[in-house]
Amino acid sequence: MTHSRPHIHELLAEHALAPRRDLGQNFVADPNTVRRIADLARVGPGDHVVEIGAGLGSLTLALADTGAAITALEVDRGVVPVLRDVVADRDNVEVVEGDAMRLDWNTILSTDHPWVLVANLPYNVATPLVCDLLDQVPQVQRILVMMQREVAERFAAQPRDSAYGAVSVKAAYWGTARVVGLVPASVFVPKPNVESALVEIRRHDPMPAHLDAIDPALLFTLVKTGFGQRRKMLRKSLSGVVSPDQFETADVLGTSRPEELGVDDWVRLLEATNV
Repeated sequence: MTHSRPHIHELLAEHALAPRRDLGQNFVADPNTVRRIADLARVGPGDHVVEIGAGLGSLTLALADTGAAITALEVDRGVVPVLRDVVADRDNVEVVEGDAMRLDWNTILSTDHPWVLVANLPYNVATPLVCDLLDQVPQVQRILVMMQREVAERFAAQPRDSAYGAVSVKAAYWGTARVVGLVPASVFVPKPNVESALVEIRRHDPMPAHLDAIDPALLFTLVKTGFGQRRKMLRKSLSGVVSPDQFETADVLGTSRPEELGVDDWVRLLEATNV
């Protein structure tokens, strides 16, 4: 059984806890929402799920009900004992205390099988955390996370969308991203000032050959440089990085702006600079 709003308040009061702003804590207090996320995760017995920022266990309980093996991470030392007590009768849940931004993921996640990340991420770390996982933790094959709506839309944006940016290119390099649902602020304790959304990212399996053959760090550096002056034409923002001849070789117009280029265009630009 998942937590209701009164139960969230009871747990906080019983353990003399309060949501910590420095950790971006907004606890989900709606059983229908966490059950919906668990359904969207499409996991069950035999699957391995890592949840970041498990908090008081609202989503953890819903995920545990699927029968998947859950590794629930929580950084707040005050909350961890409560979380362990909440899931004490769930044999398929392991609670790990740690900061997801500093963990050695290879010690947490076995490489013997793929993992699914399902989480209600703190707004203040959502973007760098998802980017780091995409770059550094290949065993996470699928991601379903709740984050600020504007941030979720950036991950899923396509070229020429207003939200399209460097993180959109990163997501498209590693896989396919899409927004799969919206979450109102009213389901959280405390209630945030922004709307949330659920974004799903599925890694390419296998990675397309033309993407796998390049150095992603070099690609993302080029993309970041281009978007550093996103209102300028690329011949300006990439001046000294990409020559006019290299633009021509890549079949990319120097008069283009960064939001007009898909991941394949950026790859061709990188390859042209390495000829």
